[in-house]
Amino acid sequence: MQLTLCEPTPETVVMEPPRADSVLESSCGAGDSAASLDDVAVDTANESSEEESTGEREEEIGAPNGVTSSTKTTEVPAGQTSNTQTVNAQRPNSLSVPAAAEPSLWTSQGDAEVKLRMEDSGLAAEPPLTINQMFTSAVERFGDYTALSWKEGEQQKSLNYKDYYQDCRTAAKSFLKLGLQRYHGVGILGFNSVEWFVADIGAILAGGFAVGIYTTNSAEACHYVAENCKANVIVVENHKQLQKILQIEDKLPHLKAIIQYKDALKEKRPNLYTWAEFMELGRDEPDAPLDAIISSQKPNQCCTLIYTSGTTGQPKGVMLSHDNLTWTALSTSRHVRLTDATQAQESVVSYLPLSHIAAQMVDIWVTMKVGGATYFAQPDALKGSLVNTLKEVRPTAFMGVPRVWEKMQEKMKSVGAKSSTVRRKVAAWAKDVGLQTNLSKLTQNGAVGRTPFSYHIARKLVFKKVRKALGLDRCNKCYTGAAPITKDTLEFFLSLDIPLYELYGMSESTGPHTVSLPDAFKLTSCGKEIPGCKTKLHNPDEEGNGEICFWGRHVFMGYLNMPEKTEEALDAEGWLHSGDLGKHDESGFLFITGRIKELIITAGGENIPPVPIEDAVKEAVPLISNAMLIGDKRKFLSMLLTIKCQVNPETGDPEDELSPEAVEFCRRLGSNATRVSDIAGGKDRAIHTAIQEGINRVNQNATSNAQRIQKWIVLDQDFSVGGGELGPTMKLKRPVVLKMYKEQIENFYKELATPTTPDNPLPPK
Repeated sequence: MQLTLCEPTPETVVMEPPRADSVLESSCGAGDSAASLDDVAVDTANESSEEESTGEREEEIGAPNGVTSSTKTTEVPAGQTSNTQTVNAQRPNSLSVPAAAEPSLWTSQGDAEVKLRMEDSGLAAEPPLTINQMFTSAVERFGDYTALSWKEGEQQKSLNYKDYYQDCRTAAKSFLKLGLQRYHGVGILGFNSVEWFVADIGAILAGGFAVGIYTTNSAEACHYVAENCKANVIVVENHKQLQKILQIEDKLPHLKAIIQYKDALKEKRPNLYTWAEFMELGRDEPDAPLDAIISSQKPNQCCTLIYTSGTTGQPKGVMLSHDNLTWTALSTSRHVRLTDATQAQESVVSYLPLSHIAAQMVDIWVTMKVGGATYFAQPDALKGSLVNTLKEVRPTAFMGVPRVWEKMQEKMKSVGAKSSTVRRKVAAWAKDVGLQTNLSKLTQNGAVGRTPFSYHIARKLVFKKVRKALGLDRCNKCYTGAAPITKDTLEFFLSLDIPLYELYGMSESTGPHTVSLPDAFKLTSCGKEIPGCKTKLHNPDEEGNGEICFWGRHVFMGYLNMPEKTEEALDAEGWLHSGDLGKHDESGFLFITGRIKELIITAGGENIPPVPIEDAVKEAVPLISNAMLIGDKRKFLSMLLTIKCQVNPETGDPEDELSPEAVEFCRRLGSNATRVSDIAGGKDRAIHTAIQEGINRVNQNATSNAQRIQKWIVLDQDFSVGGGELGPTMKLKRPVVLKMYKEQIENFYKELATPTTPDNPLPPK
């Protein structure tokens, strides 16, 4: 099969970014994210469900009117012109629908094309590719290398790139035989597997849309997605997921077939197929019809839909083009310095929900770009088995959401507390050496300094053993993303010589926008832009905090069938407004400082970002699992708290029993509490006092009286995905929590007592 690069043609229109006398852009720089684990099962609760974007676009974006500003200014080269207007003092008006038929930077129509944001040089000038072109290039270069690997019982099985591609073609022909129409969806509802990948790419090759559906979605939520993308086919994992679709199939006029890829069918129904039956449909079909569809595809056309969480309304279908996926995979793999399989094959473990762009980009597209191998974890990965897979695979790169890292941290602390006195002292010494050594490296800004002798001893005695126990002994790229992570967790892993590289982005930016690197890494920063992308800070305040805006070929096409929402997300010059607040330091590192929709504006008019205060409370009181600050339009701040507890290994739901770490904390205070119910509502005086003292310490560091927490309550159970308080990446769903705990919140503000202060704590109820 011959491979051709798709050069920009009249049909594939390209677009340069807007320029101005002083356009803020910080460019380049990203890193890979990995994770460190514990030799004990990681019981991070919950599967994933309706996910939020990588940087989380939970609600419709309402960016404030204001000016754009930049921490880096780029002068327009002599003679270079822009084909868009320059940046105005105020946010440009939303994009308007073009009068001519020429493609625009955006669309809300599934069958439309867009202009590509190409540059004259650098990575953004690389020729656009379709998914098929990138895949066939991988087959040509890495054909006999392992592409996918999984366990069946105790046997490890694998698929090389040649067979992987052929299976995707067969699936594409089967989809066509089932009646998949151009620009219609193929919904995929199940845990990560070979079949998930093959169905996804097969749908794209056949001219449809690949549409991941969260496994924790209700039947109604599945119906919305399937109807919105006009799904012709839905692929489900097992009988449990099948039941959701059978409940709604009569309300899906476009649905023609259902495929179950795991377990035997419990009942025979018309248009219901096993995976084997499905693949047989296309096995002997001629190549010509499929090849005709593939050859008609263009890089600037939609191929994948990522649905946002719909926290405050219906989910939005983020339309990603072939170029969005193939170019972002190229830029990311270059930026984080992944090696081609011909030199040394990269390996990753697939366990995060593939309906989220972060998992798709890491597990499918970036790995394909470099000929890496993707190993599939077990479906109960987030309930305990992930560590076993890591130890078997020993990945070279690992991505974990913050809650995964936090659970690892808790488990490791719990195990450490049970060690002998000598072991605890050695571990404490090594962690102190590790943290100080790594913090010193950060302050040297990449300069080569002398590593203390004690670090080499600590590395041999502790760090190497920890990495091996976690299955991370080959992993030099540990990443965290999809939600904010606390400084405490970052420092914990840094003390074990496992730096966690933060990445930041969103579904609307095809995943990554900035990534930290080993030589471009600052604690709590999410790094610098991947090559070919630009950042603009809109309407910055006196401290340099502004709304983070993106430009690059990773910016999405638009929301399917939602032109108004698309216009809210993209301004007239094509900048994607993230809804996140951030600032750059003097070196161009991006720091996320809050989210516009999450900002608390008190009755006194003070703007307060909640996350730093919530993190400070969790750090001050290690017993706390989740904290949510309240105070919007209120006279003072209050807080909802949950306690660290055991998690049901089957359902992922929080239980009443305290976690081992929480029990240990209670014992140190002289409390005999073993259950959350022993503590909630102020029942345990010693614990109540300890929490109040921790909050007092946080209040002492508050920048103003308005930022002091004056009332708080411990809730009866922890937040969870199943309970609805957390999204699939364990990110707090604030509007949901506000609604669920409305009564408790209103009780804070009843004019019955003087608000709690450090000098006047209210007694427990």
